Amino acid sequence: MGTSNVHDALARLVRSLEEIDVPYAIVGAMALNEFGYARATADVDVLLTKEGLARFKESFLGRGYVEKFPGSKGLRDVESKVAIDVILTGDYPGDGKPKPVRFPDPAEVAVRGARVALLPVERLVELKLASGMTSVHRAKDIADVVELIKHAPLTREIGDAIDPSASARAERMIS
Repeated sequence: MGTSNVHDALARLVRSLEEIDVPYAIVGAMALNEFGYARATADVDVLLTKEGLARFKESFLGRGYVEKFPGSKGLRDVESKVAIDVILTGDYPGDGKPKPVRFPDPAEVAVRGARVALLPVERLVELKLASGMTSVHRAKDIADVVELIKHAPLTREIGDAIDPSASARAERMIS
């Protein structure tokens, strides 16, 4: 319903990022929620560039946010105690090993949802499939795509919009 500690942390994070004009895209369960698949989560996942993370830390560490540990890219919202997991542009999903799919620059791809900037649904599907297909520990990402297909108006044409390494899997899941 948008009233949990996680939703409060998301709203604060978005206000903070927008205050200092740092491009971002919300990913993970909170993005799934925006696209119509309500999935519970205990954290906020946000895509930033290395420079954006550095600017955010410079502006807000000690002012509502702390690092999970010194030098970490992970943060914690002090007020809500919610973890903020930062994913960096250029990193590889899933096992972290090089593959055709990488996390994009949010300044180039983010779209405005009802409340926040998000990856387009095609990119979210592509990244979740690449993650789930390359790491047994990320199998939930495949399940997320299945649930998203059930809850959002996705069509077989999504396969045309994503990397070929994931498109055949997406098309099989949608049929």
